[in-house]
Amino acid sequence: MTVTRPLTGEPLPLDLLDTTWMEDGARRDMFDTPGALQDWLADRDFPTDAPEAETRTHLTEAREAIRAVLEHRDDGEPRLNAVLAQGMRRLQLVDGKPQTLDVVDDPAALPGWTCAVALLDLLERKPDRIRKCANPNCILWYLDTTRNGSRRWHSMETCGNRAKAKRFQDRHA
Repeated sequence: MTVTRPLTGEPLPLDLLDTTWMEDGARRDMFDTPGALQDWLADRDFPTDAPEAETRTHLTEAREAIRAVLEHRDDGEPRLNAVLAQGMRRLQLVDGKPQTLDVVDDPAALPGWTCAVALLDLLERKPDRIRKCANPNCILWYLDTTRNGSRRWHSMETCGNRAKAKRFQDRHA
């Protein structure tokens, strides 16, 4: 079954965060839909042969650690560091060419660990462009790629329009 998410195409750690969203006032988790976890893994070129339950556990841990870091919660760094401790990046030379090999303790941890590593890269390169949607009822995150850094909504068509409509109603009430 295909899941239609409200926001796709973000950098890997934000894409993982956006596998949960609010729908009709309730939190929705893409990974609750049968086959959706395997689809998400395959679409990002992750191996799909590790046990699904273990992979989901590791991804959920990584997702919540990333969320905690971006929300500046006290438990963010320790949680993310626990995910990062599950693997390492090994550099090597093979046939005269540099290669990078990601090594994890458990193959099911690879996708979550990779998302955590990608978050570090994003925090180093563009920390001020990682944003949460300005709608207080929305939990989606995005990378602001606008020239002037003024994007406020994950989508102008949904959250942005709701905010504009609410301001209009408030002015005319």
